[in-house]
Amino acid sequence: MTLRITRAALEQIQRQAAREHPLEACGVIAAPCAQKLASRVIPMRNQAASPIWFSFDPREQLEVWNELDERDEECRVLYHSHTTSEAWPSREDIAHAQDPQVHYLILSTWAEARHRARSFRIVEGRVFEEQLSIQE
Repeated sequence: MTLRITRAALEQIQRQAAREHPLEACGVIAAPCAQKLASRVIPMRNQAASPIWFSFDPREQLEVWNELDERDEECRVLYHSHTTSEAWPSREDIAHAQDPQVHYLILSTWAEARHRARSFRIVEGRVFEEQLSIQE
């Protein structure tokens, strides 16, 4: 499995994660329903305002999902940052992963991280790392 993402989108969420550090940053990346390339970043507010956890505001999430429907887009990626650990799904990330079709992108802002960005599919509690294909 591979996440196809534009370089501009990846750079945008990396800047967001750095700007919001030490709190976790979060959001979604959308793509037109007929395309596989994740390109439109929609930053969202971390309602938890936490350095170790994120949660979307339910009202904001509903607005975003309605906008996706209006634009004939899909949520292709759910992303968030880890501020004190590697870019690997936590137990909470795995427990809250609901959609096996969505890519879960994690960016680490931890100074000691070996990998700054990694993508996963999470299916019934099982984690599958996937390749990142960065497109111009």
